[in-house]
Parts: sequence; C-alpha cells; structure tokens
Amino acid sequence: MNSIPLVDLAAQHAAVAREVAEGWQQVLATCAFIDGPQVAAFESEYAAFIGTRHCVGLANGTDAIEIALRALGIGPGDECILPANTFIATAGAVCRAGATPVLVDCADDGTYLIDVAAVEAAVTARTRAIIPVHLYGQAAPAERLMPIAERIGAVLVEDAAQSQGARRNGMAAGALGHAAATSFYPGKNLGAYGDAGAALTGSDDVATRMRMIKNHGSARKYEHQLVGVNSRLDTLQAVVLSAKLRRLADWNAGRRAAAARYDTLLAELDEVARPRTLDGNEHVWHLYVVRVPDRDQVLKELQAAGIGAGIHYPVPIHLTEAFAGLGQPEGTFPVTEQASRELLSLPLFAEITAAQQERVVSVLKSALG
Repeated sequence: MNSIPLVDLAAQHAAVAREVAEGWQQVLATCAFIDGPQVAAFESEYAAFIGTRHCVGLANGTDAIEIALRALGIGPGDECILPANTFIATAGAVCRAGATPVLVDCADDGTYLIDVAAVEAAVTARTRAIIPVHLYGQAAPAERLMPIAERIGAVLVEDAAQSQGARRNGMAAGALGHAAATSFYPGKNLGAYGDAGAALTGSDDVATRMRMIKNHGSARKYEHQLVGVNSRLDTLQAVVLSAKLRRLADWNAGRRAAAARYDTLLAELDEVARPRTLDGNEHVWHLYVVRVPDRDQVLKELQAAGIGAGIHYPVPIHLTEAFAGLGQPEGTFPVTEQASRELLSLPLFAEITAAQQERVVSVLKSALG
C-alpha cells in the first residue's frame, strides 16, 4: 500500500532539478553565496509577479513580519491586531518587534479568515497595525480592513505566507496593504530548499528601511544607522525560488483542479464541511481544510492507512503556554477554538492524481463510519 503525503516535495523537485543544479553550479563557481546577483534577480521577479515595487529577500517568513513592522515604525507601546487562528509565528514576530499582539476570532463563515467585526471591536488608542493572515491559500478581505486602519492612523501588514499567487478582486495577495510578509518554507506553494522569506512594499522609503534592518541596520558596510538583524536570503535559495516561480502559475492551477476534484468527491459526505472561497477571491489552495466530527480519531485512522493528513492548527495562540500571559482562557475565541478541534487538512499538491484523491476520500468515508 503506497502512502500519500500531505505535500509531495519530491515531485516538485523533479520538475526543477536540472535548472537548480545548473544555477547552483554558477553560484559555486563565483562563490557569491551572500547577496549574489541571483538574489536581486529573484527579488525583481517576485515583485513583478505580485505587482508591487519592492521585494526584499530575507532569511525566513517570521523575520519578514518583524522587519515589515519595524520598517513601518511599529514597536514598543504599539498594539497589532491579528487572528487567533494562525501559526504562532505571526504573533511571535509582533513580540520580536517590541509590540503587543491583540488577538481576535476568525469568521464563522467557512473561510476561517480574520473576523472584520472583531477587528473593529478590538481597536484601541494604541492600535498601530492590523495584520490579516491570508489563510490556507486565499486572501483576507483587506478592502474592508484598510478603511479601519486609515481611520485610526494604523498600517495594514499582510501575512501572505500561505498565498503566493492568490488574488482578491483582481489584486495579488501581498499587494493589498502598506507592506506584506511571506514565507518560502519548503512546503509553501513557492518553497525554497530550506528557510527563506521576503517582505514586500510599494514604498521606496519602507523598502530602504527593510533593507537596512535586515543587514544589521546598515545601508553601507560598517555604517550602522539603527540596530538591525542578520536576515538575508542566500544566493542558493534564490536560484531555487526563481526556478520554481516560473512554474508557480501552473502549479497553482493544478492545486485548483485538485481542490475542485475534492469538492466533487466530498459532495455527498454530509459529515464533512468543505472549505468555502470568499467571494472575490482566486484561491491557490495551499491547504485543503475540511471540518469533521471526532477529528482526532479520523486523523488517526487516515494516518494508519498511509494518508498524510494534518491539522492547521491544533492549539490556538491564546491557549499556548507561550502566550498564556495574554490572559485569554478557553472560551475567549469560540470559532477559532472549535476549528482547532474539528479542522483537518487533506493531502494536496499540484501533482496529486485522481486515484490518490479517490483513495483519500474512500479512507475518510470509512473513518467517519
């Protein structure tokens, strides 16, 4: 019995292996491992792909959120509103910038995106940033959040780590706010061969500050205008990302086709709540997330049958030990908490076959009894 992974990185690598090997040989020949010309080339390519002026390559997506916030002047004493239903890195980056994360619930509409009404209710005199997370491959309603930010003099910083290629009302995720952060962790739609990330902005001034912060606060070697960090996208990863970017549109189309197939296969399973795409969104299906009863037992049976299902996310941020200090006990965010008990991510990647998906659904049906 062949197993079916949650994501098949080997199949993706096969498509770019020769191009990556040739590109790496060029890097090895020149020894331009840091800030080689391939980094600038990828930054330009990805900015054009998103439709924004600047892409600043960084070491990882968590750094990207922190650096975007710091470049926009967010720091100690400031509050940043973000969803409780996200990976802990979103909140952790806010803390690293010196600001305070203010969590809100996700919408109870089948998308699990940030609840706009909850954002409005969470605004205080100290709110300086709103951070929507473009979750599972679709964009949050930034056009509803931007007026809130503008009214209170705050910035909108997108966490676009799961949405490379997604669009909202025709605009790319990553170009909907004052700045954006993305991750190129290997399992992302656009993934490196290790940690990597980027910050995006349409502002020349913000981009300049991003570049200074990522390089020890320096615009010129040994001249340090502020205290920065060491967070650079290395040249080898830039080669990988450029090769994959050229194929990303096709891979995302493959994911959309696979998601549509799941929709059809799951249509008659009343116990399974399928994901909903928000009106105006072009989804890129980083994850295909369903809602099922007795989720943990269902997951156990899927995994026992070789189905690489997963959970995104099993523990909401406010219930982690790391953020117990926020003083938000169980029951604070009921939609997020129920989602953490019932959501299940099914295997999804561009190369998944109809037969593989049929087997996933067959095992899922059996597990549901």
